[in-house]
Amino acid sequence: MDNNTALLEELLVKKGLKRTAPRLQVLEILSGRDSATSQPYLEQLMGKSADRVTLYRVLQAFEEKGIIHKVLDSHGTANYAICSGKCTAKAHHDEHVHFNCNRCQKIYCLDNVKVPSFKVPAGFRVNHLNLIATGTCAACADQINSSLLNQ
Repeated sequence: MDNNTALLEELLVKKGLKRTAPRLQVLEILSGRDSATSQPYLEQLMGKSADRVTLYRVLQAFEEKGIIHKVLDSHGTANYAICSGKCTAKAHHDEHVHFNCNRCQKIYCLDNVKVPSFKVPAGFRVNHLNLIATGTCAACADQINSSLLNQ
């Protein structure tokens, strides 16, 4: 067992979840990516190792335990990313900007870009906050610039 797998197993135990093959596989996939991942793409990556219902339950349990957070892309599809170490089963602390690239469709967590604070009207209570910026990611911008230079 490599060091990363041991850390992921430790995370499951710490969050009170059993160490199952589908849970570990989902964690390995999500922790190895630089962008959020949709359920359909996770299904594709996992192949026949887990059916759709099992994957749904894994994602739901991870979200409830503060292991992952969900962000909707511009098409309304749920995408999932690993939470910061501050998230718990009682409260997610993923108040950062998400960036949705219009070109490659990837969603990035911009952990260092915090959502600005604001005051809601009396009687309102915010349970979850999500700020999505759209545009062109750095990789796509480099491809565009490179193709312009080669013309």
